[in-house]
Amino acid sequence: MKQIIECVPNFSEGRNMEIIGQITDQIKSVEGVKLLDVDPGAATNRTVVTIAGEPEQVIEAAFQAVRKAMELIDMSKHSGAHPRFGATDVCPLVPISNITMEETVKYAHRLAERIGKELGIPVYCYEEAALQPERRNLAYCRSGEYEGLSKKLSEAGWKPDFGPAEFLPRTGAIAVGARDFLVAYNVNLNSTSTRRANAVAFDIREKGRPMREGNPVTGKIMKDENGKQIDIPGTLKACKAIGWFIEEYGIAQVSINLTNISITPVHVAFEEACKKAAERGMRVTGSELVGLAPLKVFTDAGKYFLKKQQRSVGVSQDELIKIAVKSLGLDDLKPFNPAEKIIEFVLEEKTGHLLMDKTCRAFADETASESPAPGGGSISAYMGVLGISLGTMVANLSSHKPGWDERWEEFSRWAEKGQALKDELLFLVDEDTNAFNKIMNAFGLPKGNDLEKAARAEAIEEATRYAIEIPLRVMRKSFEAMEIIEAMAETGNPNSVSDAGVGALAARSAVMGAYLNVKINASGLSDKSYVEKVLAEGAELEKQACIAEERILKTVNAKIK
Repeated sequence: MKQIIECVPNFSEGRNMEIIGQITDQIKSVEGVKLLDVDPGAATNRTVVTIAGEPEQVIEAAFQAVRKAMELIDMSKHSGAHPRFGATDVCPLVPISNITMEETVKYAHRLAERIGKELGIPVYCYEEAALQPERRNLAYCRSGEYEGLSKKLSEAGWKPDFGPAEFLPRTGAIAVGARDFLVAYNVNLNSTSTRRANAVAFDIREKGRPMREGNPVTGKIMKDENGKQIDIPGTLKACKAIGWFIEEYGIAQVSINLTNISITPVHVAFEEACKKAAERGMRVTGSELVGLAPLKVFTDAGKYFLKKQQRSVGVSQDELIKIAVKSLGLDDLKPFNPAEKIIEFVLEEKTGHLLMDKTCRAFADETASESPAPGGGSISAYMGVLGISLGTMVANLSSHKPGWDERWEEFSRWAEKGQALKDELLFLVDEDTNAFNKIMNAFGLPKGNDLEKAARAEAIEEATRYAIEIPLRVMRKSFEAMEIIEAMAETGNPNSVSDAGVGALAARSAVMGAYLNVKINASGLSDKSYVEKVLAEGAELEKQACIAEERILKTVNAKIK
């Protein structure tokens, strides 16, 4: 699965679109990176750019953009309403999918080090990437802004994390960080009152509302011994919110920024807004997502609402998204298109060549053609898909069976495991064909001299090893599927026990079929110790799969007599 990160560089130029265009052209020139948004502001004289893709490509695009901004933006002539201290003021990386924050931090440090080394720009690392605790706060790093930077860099305590402690009048400094995804999200009310919407916003936002003497609305704001305003915190952490009236829709909204969706997910904010609105005599009619959000926002919300209904969460990704959209009322004001609002979907390559995107008939026709791929490896993976799909179906039917309501969580857990295995095996259907194509491409490399022959031999060896690893993964996942299938044969809905039996047959066939591919590809590998190891693992998986199949069919046949 591809790792995806987002990068949101802020450039200190929001008026000259020619300059912004040259910077974004640098980003577009990096293959594999998607330019998601360009948001210039004249008053702030600042442009926020959003890009996403795989980490290596993203940090390359970010570096090239920083380099171009250094060339084009003169900070000595800059003015604007927004705090800033550099041509590229901030450059945060955000984990989106299949990547941890810890991994994202490492990429942030790599980017920061390269900017400091190759461009000679002072770099401060902030938020999760901070190398000094006090520098986690961006405002602290940027204190004194550009005008105070020269003096700051001369002080020992302000030595940059990367790059020289040298003041660059044209360029200033840059803050490179790693942070969680920020979701801009509006909750719709059946009200036209900004004041009432504000009240809900103050109820939920982390900052809350000022503590007042006497009347909680009009009373004098209370302050501590240091003269600082005393606040009554709201109910949600990592949440900023305000109420406003939207003339376009004719309704009041609670406008929310969720600064850390690991702390306060979208569905939690929605539920809390519903609760607080109800306490004030209002009803939430739906909500609105501003910009894009990661897939996880929707799958987590879908699972949350299914659990509230005491229904299995082991359903497809599409079903989870559908439940999330309907439960959050994201289609209240206008149609909601996941393909345009979910980051991972926007980044998807629309090749039209994936086997899994074909109809059953088209897949069969492609397999039956004179093309050598897809072949037995892809079919083995697909048999694994069918096997675990049947096991998952039994789990979901069992979770929803009348009279078994107290067991819904038990079967939901099995179904969720099954869906994860199904998705992995679906990926391997196409990846087996890709592995075959890698071998063909390697054999097609030139061999006109000794250097070319050596490179070709190395490429063939590498491709062959990969062509072994893919069917071996199919074996492992298909055998893992048999645990779920067996549990469903033993404890699932008895009306579907034959489905569990067919699932076992398919999963065992997937294991055996994939092993044939492991063996045929292993015969061409020169690393004999590796070959011995994988063949031994494959033989054991095949043996255990056959034993499991026999055991499952014994259970199935005993129940259908």
